[in-house]
Amino acid sequence: MAHWVRAAVSRVTTPLLPDDYLHLANPLWSARELRGRVVSVTSEAGDSATIVIRPGWGFSFDYTAGQYLGIGIPVDGRWTWRSYSLTSDPDTSAGDKTVAITVKALPEGFLSSHLVNGLEPGTVVRLAAPAGEFVLPEPLPPKLLLATAGSGITPIMSMLRTIRRRGQRLGGSDVVLVHSAPTEDDVMFLDELRALAAEGVVTLKLWLSANEGRLDEEALSVVCPDWAERQAWACGPGGFLDMLTSAFEKAGVGDALHIERFALERGAHGAQGGTVTFGTRDKSITVDGATTLLEAGEQAGVQMPYGCRMGICQTCVVMLDKGCVRDLRTGVEHVEGERIQTCVSAAAGDCTLDV
Repeated sequence: MAHWVRAAVSRVTTPLLPDDYLHLANPLWSARELRGRVVSVTSEAGDSATIVIRPGWGFSFDYTAGQYLGIGIPVDGRWTWRSYSLTSDPDTSAGDKTVAITVKALPEGFLSSHLVNGLEPGTVVRLAAPAGEFVLPEPLPPKLLLATAGSGITPIMSMLRTIRRRGQRLGGSDVVLVHSAPTEDDVMFLDELRALAAEGVVTLKLWLSANEGRLDEEALSVVCPDWAERQAWACGPGGFLDMLTSAFEKAGVGDALHIERFALERGAHGAQGGTVTFGTRDKSITVDGATTLLEAGEQAGVQMPYGCRMGICQTCVVMLDKGCVRDLRTGVEHVEGERIQTCVSAAAGDCTLDV
């Protein structure tokens, strides 16, 4: 009883900010940040899962098919951020007040594995507003090619679901989806893709690389002979996108290709991490592309200022002297001479911080 009384007195006498009162009323209410509650986690093919989230106060459902969403979850007492493509239809989201992302668990990715295999319904997560320029074209071009490989299908699913609901295929647009995966068991959303094809929403061309070899320019011409006559939206691993870029440029139609690279592959300077140098401390450490600069400093014994550790309070802002870093929430790159947030940025190659 004494413990209960002390706790009650503490709550009464401890000053609370307005945001604290909002949180007490509802954990999804916050004046400082976007939050959401996990509604469901549904397994998909290829060791992936679709996560449905009900965002809280302040979230705008005015996003566009093809954009991505930043999500933060607590890991060892700290908030860790990544960005994943939205797979939900924006208009449907606005109706039922939920959004969906589909995440593939990567062997080297603790966060993605946790989201797929360890995230429980009811978990409150932090969100960053939808962003990205890889979006469904409006109006649809007369001939559209959607080219994907592996989990690159995720932003395209949002596009296809939007096309189906709006009935745009009935307006005369010719939509072809070329999707590459090792086997049918690895094809995410396979049943739904086949249903979309049966409904006439899209012409589906599957390329199963375990039997047919890697999809290259010659194979592309087999499954979609008129690819050079189409406006194309493509997402997938770097090698797949490099092949498409080369093919479209050689055909003289490079401007017709629009691509979206996976977050960990963004960055011409190499997005798989690098050596972070703390200029005024004469210390360096080599880290991967998922380790924040703040975490890198802590591992190197360099104490840098921080506050919220989730990119809101701006306490951790420092100058980037050399190199390139990437915002883990959005994939946006920052180069030397810019001020960056160390708690949500990672090395995209070797870089030097003015600390």
